[in-house]
Amino acid sequence: MQKRLLGQGNLEVSALGLGCMRMTYGDKPIGTRQDMIDLIHTAVDRGVTFFDTAEVYGPFTNEELVGEALEPFRGQVVIATKFGFKHDQQVGPSPSVGLDSRPEQIRRVAEASIKRLRVDAIDLFYQHRVDPNVPIEDVAGAVKDLIQEGKVKHFGLSEASVETIRRAHAVQPVTAIQSEYSLWWRNPEADVLPTCEELGIGFVPFSPLGKGFLTGKIDETTTFDSSDIRSRTPRFSREARIANQALVDLLGKIADEKAAKPAQIALAWLLTQKPWIVPIPGSRRLAHLEDNLGALTVDLTPGDLSDIDCALAKITIQGARYPEDLAKQTGR
Repeated sequence: MQKRLLGQGNLEVSALGLGCMRMTYGDKPIGTRQDMIDLIHTAVDRGVTFFDTAEVYGPFTNEELVGEALEPFRGQVVIATKFGFKHDQQVGPSPSVGLDSRPEQIRRVAEASIKRLRVDAIDLFYQHRVDPNVPIEDVAGAVKDLIQEGKVKHFGLSEASVETIRRAHAVQPVTAIQSEYSLWWRNPEADVLPTCEELGIGFVPFSPLGKGFLTGKIDETTTFDSSDIRSRTPRFSREARIANQALVDLLGKIADEKAAKPAQIALAWLLTQKPWIVPIPGSRRLAHLEDNLGALTVDLTPGDLSDIDCALAKITIQGARYPEDLAKQTGR
C-alpha cells in the first residue's frame, strides 16, 4: 500500500483511508456487527492504516465498533475521531442536539473516546464542525493541552473556513483538514487547498465518491430510505440526478478507456491533485472496498487530467450538497 504524509507533523497513513460512519450510522446498516469488524480487518490486511470515525456517529456506537475491530492492531493503524456535538444525556444515546466545542466538553469527549477506541491516545482529533459560540483559539488551546498531556497526538478541523484554519493553526499546528471534495464538489480548490499547501496541512476528502453518485450505480430511478440523508439532500433529488448524469457518463467513458470503474477514476483523480491528499471513501461491502483500493493502480496522465478538466468545465452540477440546516454548519 502506498503511504502519504499528513501535515508537517509527519502523520503517515495509507494513501486511501476507510470512512467507517455508515457501518453503524445513517441509513440502515448492511450486515451484522461482526460483518463490519471482518471488513475492517480485511482493510488492514490490504494495507489500509487510516480509519475515520466520530463520537456523533451513533452516537458512540461507531467508535465502539472501530475500537473493537482495531484493538488487535494498536500501534499499526491511525484512528481519527471527532468532537464538537452535544447529546441529550438524560435519555441515553441519542442524536446530537447541537454544537458544543467548549474546552471542558472537548476534554470530556477525548477521555470518553479514548475508552471506546481502546487506545492510549487519539491519533487525530478533529473539530467536527466549527462552533460559532466558542472562539477557535479556545478550541485549539484545549486540544493543545490534550496533546501536551499525551491524550491526543494530532489536531484537525472539518469543514472550516480559511480564516478559522489560520487562527487555529496559530495556536496549535493543524495536521489535517477534513472536508468534502470530489469531482462534483471542487470548492476547496478556491482557497482551502492553497491554504493547506501554504501552512503544511494535509487534506482528507470525505464523500470522495459524491455519496455514491460517482460510482455510476445511482440513477433517476434510485430510491433512498428515509434514514438516508440523501433522501433530503437537494443534490439527490430526481431532477438533480438527471442533470448530473453527464458527470457519471464522463467517468464511465474514461473508465472504459482505462479498463477501470467510474469510482476508481474519481478516486485516482483526487490522488493526483496533491501528494498530501488522502481520501476516505466509506464502504460496507468487501467488493466496494476492493474496487476503491483498485484506484491506486489507475494511471491518469497529464493529458487525461487536462481532458477531464476540459470536460468538467462544460458540466454544471445541480443541487446543493446539504439540506439547509446542515449547510449552515459548514464554511465557518
